[in-house]
Amino acid sequence: MINERSDSSAPRTTPRLVLLVEDEPDARTILARRLQAFGWNCLAHANAESALRDPELRYVEAVVADVVLGDGRMSGIDLISALRREEVRAPVVLVTAFADTPRLKAALNAGASFLLEKPFTTEALRLVLDKVTTVDIDLARLVNKAISRARLTRKEEEVARLVLKGLTSAEIGAMMGNSEKTIKQHLTQVYAKLGVAGRAEFFHLVFPS
Repeated sequence: MINERSDSSAPRTTPRLVLLVEDEPDARTILARRLQAFGWNCLAHANAESALRDPELRYVEAVVADVVLGDGRMSGIDLISALRREEVRAPVVLVTAFADTPRLKAALNAGASFLLEKPFTTEALRLVLDKVTTVDIDLARLVNKAISRARLTRKEEEVARLVLKGLTSAEIGAMMGNSEKTIKQHLTQVYAKLGVAGRAEFFHLVFPS
């Protein structure tokens, strides 16, 4: 269920292009209408296969997709890899009614920018889109550059990338099947190899202001 809410304070900006992939017709209609009100031109599709054939696909600035797409063979998570193969680098917001740990991990590993749990208000979606589309497009390059210099182990690299996504040590531990203490030990090694004192300095190193 999508909770609709009027918002007269939505910013009036030049319309940007968003790809919406939602197999439930009513939810698709509501989201498309509200996104339009929030200043987005919306390419709405019922499944990933149809979305990938959209002639405007290469111009989208953001993607919103349900994780479970019953009208096609591909899931929202599968869609991310397909978009990258088409050289579409727009941030992807996945929405799901089942934000369990395995699904969260799969979404993050696939490159999702945000996982939004249903039910959500369209205002919440607007805020998420504003957030993910104001991030520097070269963030991935900055992250890869910092991590490659540190010569981290595979486990340390996975922990470091999750920290940069904003997860806490406890959340990372739950995802990776480790205790919070173990994750903190890995982070201690990550920080030592990077020559930083903690999380704040780590973020500043990777994303200098």
